[in-house]
Amino acid sequence: MYTSGCFDIFHQGHLNILKKTKQLCDYLIVGVSTDELIIQSKGRPPLIPFEERISILESNRYVDEVIPQVDKNKQKVVDEYRIDAISVGSDWKGKYPSVTCEMVYFDYTPNVSSTVLKRKL
Repeated sequence: MYTSGCFDIFHQGHLNILKKTKQLCDYLIVGVSTDELIIQSKGRPPLIPFEERISILESNRYVDEVIPQVDKNKQKVVDEYRIDAISVGSDWKGKYPSVTCEMVYFDYTPNVSSTVLKRKL
């Protein structure tokens, strides 16, 4: 399976999706958005640099492989890594790009997001 994100300010919501996804698969690949992709899509750089976000995910016991997410072309990742299913938060329902594999939506962790944490900081 595959999941992806910015993973800026790693939090319980991130952990929940990784844990739930790993329960459904033998091998979990996680795409981490590059700093450039975050700037392009959000208009600002992440607080945590790309290499550090990669390192955090590589040390997570639920993650088998971490790859850079350089663009939003999910089908390219599905084809290149032979992905059977993608997991995302339920907040992406109806907004996620079309792919040829199964989509699994997990309930969004309420009141926890990088945006909420940044506001509190």
